[in-house]
This record gives sequence, C-alpha cells and structure tokens, in this order.
Amino acid sequence: MQPKFKNIQAWEQAQVLMQPTFIRVIDNLRKQVESSNWEGTYQELQQPYPGYQLTLKHKGMTRTVNLWSLCFQICFVAFSPDNHPELEGKQEVDIDTNLLNPAGEVDWSRLEEKTTAVIKHLFNNLPTD
Repeated sequence: MQPKFKNIQAWEQAQVLMQPTFIRVIDNLRKQVESSNWEGTYQELQQPYPGYQLTLKHKGMTRTVNLWSLCFQICFVAFSPDNHPELEGKQEVDIDTNLLNPAGEVDWSRLEEKTTAVIKHLFNNLPTD
C-alpha cells in the first residue's frame, strides 16, 4: 500500500515517524521471534513497492508479514491492511499524532508502547500447536 496524505504537514509527520517506527518494529519482531516457537526470515521486496517482509514458519505453518504494513498500523490511526484494498492509494491516512511530542519530534515511549502492542497482537493471533 502506498499511503495518501491529506496535506504536506501529514507527509512531514510521517517522514519523522517512519524510520524510528521501522527500527522499533524490527527490534520488537526480533524479541518476539526469539521467545516464540516460530522461525523468522526476512526478504527484501521490489514489487509492487520496495520493502521487506518477514516469513514466520512453525510446524508446517507459514505466515508472511509486510513490514511497511506493520509500520503503517503504528504510524497511522485506524490503519488496517485488510480494510478495503480497492481503496489503496485513494483513501487518505491520518497520522497518529500521539506518537509526536509538542515539538513535533518522536515520543519514544509512546512509539515503543504502540509498537509493542501491535507486534504482540500479531504473535497472539498466530496459530498455536
């Protein structure tokens, strides 16, 4: 998915949030994989947009997770990759401004809290043995 921003301010806020969010996603995924029964491998994607995916495997089960999609779930309000794929690139996203402090910088505590919650939700919804 390629997000569509309402205005330049939203685009600038996304610019501030995306790299730190990506770093927190990778770190939180690492922690969850290490403490789970799932094996994780990363792949670099080129199509339709450059990015990365994590493939989780356990006892013949496989789940694939798009890392940008996880970042979008964290950075944007009420974003779900499964919500209306026919609207991709047409529906505007709202930045979760709770992740920014009054100066417009990353609020690291809130970013970590939300990232941890999203990653835990992902792993809690994986099939069990």
